[in-house]
Amino acid sequence: MAEIKVEKLSDEELKSLGVDEWSPWECEPSTFDWEYDDKETCYVLEGKVKVKTPDGEVEFGKGDLVTFPKGLKCTWNVIEKIRKVYKFG
Repeated sequence: MAEIKVEKLSDEELKSLGVDEWSPWECEPSTFDWEYDDKETCYVLEGKVKVKTPDGEVEFGKGDLVTFPKGLKCTWNVIEKIRKVYKFG
C-alpha cells in the first residue's frame, strides 16, 4: 500500500503546482472514516489533522502539502479546524 506523503514546498514550487486554482475545503474538529477513489493532493492553509491508516498514523498541518494514494482507507481526526485546497488525479 502506498504511503501518505507530507512535504514542505517553497512558495515557487506551490505556485508552479497551481494551488491557487485548487478547490477549497474546510472542516471543524471531528473524526470520520474516508476512502480515496482517486489520488488526492492537498495544501493545508490552517489547522491540524491526524490520519490513521492500517500502516500507522500521520500528522500534518498548516503549510504541509499532503498526497493521499488512490484506494487508501483511513480515519481522519481533525484536531484543529482545517482549511485546505485540493485536487484529484
